[in-house]
Amino acid sequence: MTKNYFDLTGQTAIVTGASGGLGVQMAEALANQGCNIVCMARRKEKVDEVAAAISKEYGVKAAGIRCDITDSENVDSAVAEVLKEFGRIDILVNNAGTGAVAPAEDVTDEQFDNEMQIDLFGSFKMARAAAKQAMIPTNYGRIINISSMYGMVGNKICGSAPYHAAKGGVVNLTRALAAEWGKYGITVNAICPGYFYTPLTQETLDSDFFQANAKTMIPLERYGKEGELDSATLFLASPASSYVTGAILPVDGGYTCM
Repeated sequence: MTKNYFDLTGQTAIVTGASGGLGVQMAEALANQGCNIVCMARRKEKVDEVAAAISKEYGVKAAGIRCDITDSENVDSAVAEVLKEFGRIDILVNNAGTGAVAPAEDVTDEQFDNEMQIDLFGSFKMARAAAKQAMIPTNYGRIINISSMYGMVGNKICGSAPYHAAKGGVVNLTRALAAEWGKYGITVNAICPGYFYTPLTQETLDSDFFQANAKTMIPLERYGKEGELDSATLFLASPASSYVTGAILPVDGGYTCM
């Protein structure tokens, strides 16, 4: 008998930062496996648009909910809204983030604080709300934190110390929550993407400088393509990963192996 190891039929996933780019790609991958989708971001019109497209394409229930992950009250009320409308939250993909770029000596306090508030504290607030309201009561949950290969290593080509610090924090936050919430049947894992094409990165990654760097620093000698995060997301979101928690999975073409 054929078994679909990644079947998510009837489950509900929240994907933050789902107004474009990798967030939309991961939401679509989950929907392709039958998962109902809640797209969250600050721009309500964008998540509504994405949710409508997902529902039409994959035949699942999908909704867009405005959420500023730096606002604890907004996070708590958004999670409560999901429970009211969908009745359950099985999966949380903490994808929303930002990226401060500047030489470390010129980084302002405001830049550093903003990075921490969004990438690190925002991820914690979403995880806290989803776990407390939905996952701990049902003794089940899959939390996937989207960190970065820059959360594991430094870099010489693009000054971004606040981003490295925040994403490094996400890596160890993942381990801490995995250790604490395992007794509730909740797994917490992190994906650390490398360079991926998105509308925001296209111009930078296509520059001669970055193209040359890819040949030198990435063993596969290329950037990530659309869809190449899908299988990692599906594995960590599905019952197939029931004995995997606290794992940090680089999807970076080998960048962090050198």
